[in-house]
Amino acid sequence: MTTANKPQDAITLLTAQHRDVKSMFDEFDNMTDRAKVSKKKLADKICDALIMHTTIEEEILYPALREATKDAEDMVDEAVVEHASAKDLIAQVQEMDPGDDLYDAKVKVLGEIVEHHVEEEEEEMFPKMRELKLDLEGLGQEMAARAAELQ
Repeated sequence: MTTANKPQDAITLLTAQHRDVKSMFDEFDNMTDRAKVSKKKLADKICDALIMHTTIEEEILYPALREATKDAEDMVDEAVVEHASAKDLIAQVQEMDPGDDLYDAKVKVLGEIVEHHVEEEEEEMFPKMRELKLDLEGLGQEMAARAAELQ
C-alpha cells in the first residue's frame, strides 16, 4: 500500500485502503487449492493490511469522531465490535496453513465481515465525518504517518 506518499484526507486514505484489501480478497478467491504458498502469502498480506487499517482507525479516527459528537457513539461502538470480530479471525488465519480445514472459509468470512464494515464506513461514517467538518486533512496525515510506522 503506497498511500503514505502524498498527503490525502482521511476519507481518501481509508477508501484507498478499502479498495486495496478488496482486490486482495478477490485475488484470494480466484486462487486454486494447489496454490498453497501463494495463498498463505496473500492471506498474511491481507491480515497485515487489516491490522494496520484497524489500528489507525481505532487510535486516530474513532477518538476524533467520539470527541466531535455524541451522535457518532453507536456507530463507532459498532465499528469497534466489528474490528474485534475481524481481529479474532485474523489471528486464527495467521496461525493456520492453507491446507487446514476451514482455512479458505475463514478467509472468506473475514472478507465478508470487512465488506460489511467498509460499506457502513463509506455510507454512514464518512458522510458523518464530512457533515461534522472534521479536519480530514490533518487526520489523513496523522493516519498516513501511523500507517507508515506500522508497516
